[in-house]
Amino acid sequence: MSAKPMIIGDPQDGAHTALPPFLARIRLRARRRVLWISALWNQTQGTERIAISPDEVNRILEDPAQTAASEEAFYEADPRARQLSHEIDACETEFERQPEWRRLREIFGLTAFEINLLSLAVGAAIDPWLRRVYAYLHDDASAGAASAWLAGALFHRLWCGASDPALALVRWRLARPTEDNGNPWSAGTPWVADPYIVHWLVGERCSDPVLSGAVQLVPGTRSAAQLCLYPAQLDEMIAFAQAVAAAATTQIELIGAEGTGKRTLAGQFAAQVKADLLAIDAEVLLSSDLAATAAEDRIMRVLRMARIEGAIPYWHHAAGVSARLWQAIAGHGGLTLLGSEKAGGSASKTVAARRIFQLRPLRREVRIALWDRLATTPTPAAIADWILTPAEIAAAAQMAPAGAETVTQACQENLQTAPGELFTALECPFTWDDIVLPYHVRQHLAELEQQVRLRWPVYEEWGFERLCPLGRGVTALFAGPSGTGKTMAAQILARALGLRLYRVDLSGVVNKYIGETEKRLKQLFDACERSNVLLFFDEADALFGQRTQVKDAHDRFANIEIDYLLQRMEQFDGVAILATNRKGDLDKAFIRRIRFIVDFVPPGPPERQALWRRCLVEHSPSGEPLLNGIDWNMLAQKLNLTGADIAAAAMGAAFLARAEGTRIGMNHVLHAARRQLNKQGTAMRAGELEC
Repeated sequence: MSAKPMIIGDPQDGAHTALPPFLARIRLRARRRVLWISALWNQTQGTERIAISPDEVNRILEDPAQTAASEEAFYEADPRARQLSHEIDACETEFERQPEWRRLREIFGLTAFEINLLSLAVGAAIDPWLRRVYAYLHDDASAGAASAWLAGALFHRLWCGASDPALALVRWRLARPTEDNGNPWSAGTPWVADPYIVHWLVGERCSDPVLSGAVQLVPGTRSAAQLCLYPAQLDEMIAFAQAVAAAATTQIELIGAEGTGKRTLAGQFAAQVKADLLAIDAEVLLSSDLAATAAEDRIMRVLRMARIEGAIPYWHHAAGVSARLWQAIAGHGGLTLLGSEKAGGSASKTVAARRIFQLRPLRREVRIALWDRLATTPTPAAIADWILTPAEIAAAAQMAPAGAETVTQACQENLQTAPGELFTALECPFTWDDIVLPYHVRQHLAELEQQVRLRWPVYEEWGFERLCPLGRGVTALFAGPSGTGKTMAAQILARALGLRLYRVDLSGVVNKYIGETEKRLKQLFDACERSNVLLFFDEADALFGQRTQVKDAHDRFANIEIDYLLQRMEQFDGVAILATNRKGDLDKAFIRRIRFIVDFVPPGPPERQALWRRCLVEHSPSGEPLLNGIDWNMLAQKLNLTGADIAAAAMGAAFLARAEGTRIGMNHVLHAARRQLNKQGTAMRAGELEC
């Protein structure tokens, strides 16, 4: 509410001016004071040639109480001064009712002297002509600013050393003495009002320019209108704040990944307690290169703005703020909300009633409810089934008019984990029709696919997440000899589930330096846990090997790496497949934590025949016949090869036939098969595998 203007001036000459009460009272008191100064000046007429007359010196050296009494007597005796006194009394009554000034007095504990000094400083800021009046009243043409002496002179309160750094006026940055003065706390030191306070007092709502870009005022009505994604946490926050209401300082910290809705929840908490939210980006406001004094000044401005606006401060990215600055914040008491991506920040070192609330990933029904609030189209599978943050769902909702496929692509881009030194992306060109497996293996893989596809409905809608309190991921071990289809099966699963397949690069993960392997494993799991990817550990025995008896430091640190990997795998919320051809070398603790163990066996005759038929296609893409007299039964019965060996032999036979300019015959196939067997260490006698 802006200040109610008052009409002052002589009604006979028509000089009516609408002024806010705080400014009217200054002008009225200044006019009355000018009358008194004029009376004193008239008493010394005839001594104009003397710069400082003896009469003036004697008057100055009079008892201050006698001088004040003489001034009051003049105001009672002089008709014009008496009329001004009546107007001043009415103006003071109106000034006391002004909500902005009353609020400043109450929330910052300002004394009457501080209110008067601040009003003088604000008056000079909005009415520059008053500077000449101040200079006249100071009897110094260069002294056109407010001062402690002038506040005492106009408002009949002698300055008694009240102007010092302990003033609430100074502590809360409402006004300050100018910096170019040798003694900032003397009676005549010029004072200036803070620009933000000036605008606020005259009813102009604006942001503090010192805080611009780092602070945003969020109305409680806006927060209350948003969907509450964490109702249980909100209820607990309210209950905690009520329970510790008597504490001098209370801190509530929200922990969650970027985009999980910490600020929204903070705003909803503020709305529940009938307040607005002052959201501060601590990284921007309190950057590491900021001087300590400047950082403390910004903190006080934030706390000042929160008090003035009746808002609860919420410090986003709070983990990077130093402990000393948090001590400064906590030292002013009140309720503070913090937002961090991980617990254990500097704020935890403050002495305050404090509680941490962890924001877990949104449940499936909440993701769907949020989508329904943001978009009018049916909920895409990517929104329902992927672990998306509220910010990612909001971004995807903007793509809703373009269709579900576009939404899915947008979600994939948001969750994209770029391949680097820790893992590489694998293409997924195959489908279930491209792989030949024994029936029991195929059924086992189908169960794995269904568990990945249906895990969230079973966990959340049926309540089975209680059985996996540490991690809700799905892990599988593909064990079997090389070439039996483990990698191909992972590629097919990733494609069928709409996941991107990333193979862990062991050379980038394992490091000889102590602690470095664990650090890289953490980066690996953190990057892939929430992303829409399938993590594939090829040659898993290199990482998941058995712990050994500790004989030296190397053994001890190797066991630490395995222990960390055990713990992180158990907490993993994503999808991971481990592949090995040495199942017996894996630590038994890993086996216990793996949900699926799929044993890939070498193909039998029926599978080998199917593999040969898939690899040796009868016609080229253009329709040209490619085969000549292939004995499928003989290839299946006589050649004990894996799927990878059969594919390699078929490729070799094709090159042999092409070099001869003929179709692919048995002689080409058997020759290529013999090469594959020799690679495996199976020596062939002369005449064997002849057609």
